[in-house]
Amino acid sequence: MGEPTPSAVTDASTTWEFQNSYVERLMDHAALTAAHPDDTLILAGPPRYLKSESQTIYEKLLPVGMVQQMQVTCQKPTVPAMAIGSGRGFYLSGKAQGTASVARLFMNGRNLLRVLMTNAVASGIDVTLFDDKAANKSDSKFFTNLDSELFLMPFGMAVLFRDKIHNDLGAFYLELCMINTWSLAVGAGQNMIMENVNILFDRVQPMDIGGAGQKSTDNYDPKDPQNSELFKAIFQGTPITDIPSAIDGEDTVPTSNS
Repeated sequence: MGEPTPSAVTDASTTWEFQNSYVERLMDHAALTAAHPDDTLILAGPPRYLKSESQTIYEKLLPVGMVQQMQVTCQKPTVPAMAIGSGRGFYLSGKAQGTASVARLFMNGRNLLRVLMTNAVASGIDVTLFDDKAANKSDSKFFTNLDSELFLMPFGMAVLFRDKIHNDLGAFYLELCMINTWSLAVGAGQNMIMENVNILFDRVQPMDIGGAGQKSTDNYDPKDPQNSELFKAIFQGTPITDIPSAIDGEDTVPTSNS
């Protein structure tokens, strides 16, 4: 058994050394490159995501703050089937069906229903003119009453994922969202009040994250991490030159020959 090396990765059955290597990718700095709730952004906006607007869609999206939990689930109805004359089975599938749930702190400012309906508000709709009102004033920050015609209007939600060094991990857009449950519970002694909604949506669309946020300067590639400046700095290779040290002029990163 040889000495473990930071670049040992099992990428094929012939390179499997379970005591010395990770499987598929390098994990020595996984804390920096893993998805994390801190680096996840949830936004609400138009009901459909148009690829032609991938760079400008963010101008139409409102970040949903104070979210404590979000869950997205897609189910595709699939049934097993067989045919006379064969002992082999096969499967028949239907349209994927999506649901989501969001839990958010109830605080001063826009409440959860108001945030999710930002597309309708941005379109200039006066929510006080419906037969069933969603709010008492057109500029109200608190919406309620799922019976209001306002909530017959669909909306969309975007979810963006990055890692700690700002690399894009992925993004998706929930299209044609409709709220089917809203709840709020108050209990003596509890330290917060939460709003919760359950949502049905039409489909999940892959999304281009390139128009939002800061870009990574490291260009980390999980297939070739050794070329990352971050990797070189961690394993005493070439130091990162464009990031100042904690105390300028005192901290240095040793090279591999030190």
